[in-house]
Amino acid sequence: MTEPSAIPRPQPRAMRFADFPQRQPLLTALALSLGAAIALGLSRFSYGLLLPSMRADLDWSYFLAGAMNTANALGYLLGALATPWLLRRLSPQRLLFVGAILTGLFMLVSGLVTATGVLLSQRILAGISSAFIFIAGGVLAARLGALHPGRSGLLLGLYYGGTGFGIAASALLVPAALAAATQFGAAHDWQWPWLALAALCLLATAAMAAPVHAIPETVQQAGEHRPFRLRAFAFSLLGYFMFGVGYIGYMTFVVALLKQQGMAAPLITVFYALLGLAVVASSRIWAGMLDRFKGGESLAILNALLGIATILPALTSAAPLVFFSGILFGAVFLSVVASTTALVRHNLPPQSWSAGITAFTTVFAFGQIVGPSVAGWIADSVGGLERGLVFSALALFVGAVLASRQRCLHPEGQK
Repeated sequence: MTEPSAIPRPQPRAMRFADFPQRQPLLTALALSLGAAIALGLSRFSYGLLLPSMRADLDWSYFLAGAMNTANALGYLLGALATPWLLRRLSPQRLLFVGAILTGLFMLVSGLVTATGVLLSQRILAGISSAFIFIAGGVLAARLGALHPGRSGLLLGLYYGGTGFGIAASALLVPAALAAATQFGAAHDWQWPWLALAALCLLATAAMAAPVHAIPETVQQAGEHRPFRLRAFAFSLLGYFMFGVGYIGYMTFVVALLKQQGMAAPLITVFYALLGLAVVASSRIWAGMLDRFKGGESLAILNALLGIATILPALTSAAPLVFFSGILFGAVFLSVVASTTALVRHNLPPQSWSAGITAFTTVFAFGQIVGPSVAGWIADSVGGLERGLVFSALALFVGAVLASRQRCLHPEGQK
């Protein structure tokens, strides 16, 4: 008879995941990427799919429709400003999970109300909690990259590319929920997708909990201190601000433009799903570039490509070119975000990463506040949605020029 002491005892779940980031960095990055999926793919970018239905039902102008994403960006800015204070009191993991749960709950509110003021407030609150997720997740992705320096660019790309999972899921979920709401005679068909998206956010939060919790703190190097200085990163910060101004106009209005141009609803679903899948693929496409360039080169190249993708639907409604625009946009835009985290990691020691990522997130949020309302105002007043996207593309081209002036602060780079 086997001695009781010889019977293997199942390890606690926490113990099983303790060395998971070291053994399975790609799976850990994929789990962490669910945070990016919640913060941007499900919470922010799903709104572009719902905008036509909400605008028609609630009789909004394009300016007001854009102001909803401006409100979200304002909340994102407030969250970014509060995050450094919170990270001094909470671990990045805890802040990530608090933000993810709150985001799901705030999205739930959108499925229960119709008042414009309440919807604006919800967008602000969801923006605040999304910033908690995105910055804390960026810090954790940088830590994971430090454990595996040879694959740092890929791991960062996988984290930010998780937004594509959220976009692709939204592309499939939103039309299905709208169709179900219409079939059952719902008074406001756009509310059902918000409820479904909120439920998906909470499920994703539960799925990423164990592996993300196991990501360890980065070992600090004794005697090394190099603070984040705004002036030293001025050109990249300005380039990233223009990215925030430009990209959000596309993500807010491109679906409305395609509907206006007469594209069939199933094709729009395919367009948006392909855009999301291209975001996921971008982690592999640009990984080598993020590891190689230590200055603003990556940010400049990606901004320029994004400008090309953004201007195409404003110049033509030809389906092949429009689909090329969506795929190129998806393959680039979250890698712009990853490029700034890589820039911080290359040029600053680990103890300064949080300050650096927060600074870039803050200027990004300022840009997003400007972008949707200005693009919406142009669409209402002087030239339709096409002119709004031209404005967005020009902002991205300016961002590319500015970022190209950013130099590596330390030629040897951050190892």
